[in-house]
Amino acid sequence: MEEKTTLEVYKNILGEYLTNRNETALYRAQRFSRIALENNTSPEEVINMHILALQEIFPELRQEVRDSFDLLLEVMMEYGMAYQEHQSLRIQQFELKAEIEVAANMQQTLLKTNYPDINSLDIGAVSVPSKKMNGDYFHFVQDENQCVSVAIADIIGKGIPAALCMSMIKYTMESHSETRMNPQSVLENLNRVVEQNVDPSMFITMLYGVYDLRNHCFSYASAGHEPGFRYIAEKGRFEDLFTKGLVLGVSRNATYKEYRCKLESNDMIILLTDGVTECRSGNDFIERETISEIIKENIHLPAQEIVDNVYRRLEKLQDFELRDDFTLIIIRRQV
Repeated sequence: MEEKTTLEVYKNILGEYLTNRNETALYRAQRFSRIALENNTSPEEVINMHILALQEIFPELRQEVRDSFDLLLEVMMEYGMAYQEHQSLRIQQFELKAEIEVAANMQQTLLKTNYPDINSLDIGAVSVPSKKMNGDYFHFVQDENQCVSVAIADIIGKGIPAALCMSMIKYTMESHSETRMNPQSVLENLNRVVEQNVDPSMFITMLYGVYDLRNHCFSYASAGHEPGFRYIAEKGRFEDLFTKGLVLGVSRNATYKEYRCKLESNDMIILLTDGVTECRSGNDFIERETISEIIKENIHLPAQEIVDNVYRRLEKLQDFELRDDFTLIIIRRQV
């Protein structure tokens, strides 16, 4: 529309409304508003059209009224600039949200893992991001050597870069399948890759373990990751899994030590990220003993139900607002 034509249209709408005060004029005003939005007409331009139309309809309009419109126009100019900036930010936010949705879906696809289906093991896992993108990662591999490997990691640094970093870690682990049986070698290979390819501001903690089904021995190594638990069924007691090792990406020459423990029937390995141990109830952190107590309360249930119940209980203690990504894994020997 030419500006003159737009002004004429608005003047006709205004004149009709002032003369008849009817619904038709109001409906035409609504349509005009939608057209103005489509043409990116600013609020001050609409006010200016109103002033010009009013002056043509009422040539004898008092000067005080005319002057009041000058003030209104000045107000709307500032408002219009702020409104346009707000709209621009909303569009950017919408585009970013759409990109994050795509990235989150890609992350779920790229990092999807299959749970081992083994009669002698009962496995449960839950991983819930505090936001769209998950900074935690876990992965299972069941191989031809009657072994199950498990990796659990926490990326220090969130969002899309963390998701890309986890994809790189998964690819690296799959590319070095010949060292999969050796937790120490797995972490040392990953550390070199992370140190060379990941931004210095981003670090990764990881615990990598191998469960040997032939002798029910769990071998593991840790790169600065949150210590897990071992549940000894015969004694009804939890013990911390002793771990020691530098986080991935700090030093190219870092070495890692391997630890081992044997599981008897109904014993469990519990692995977790610090989003579990650093849950808060009010201003206080939830103690590790609280987590082990909740697990013990549900010990009669299958592993998946146990981890789900622990998550629901801790989520409730935090008023259903996760402050960090939450990942918990239970591996229980059944026979």
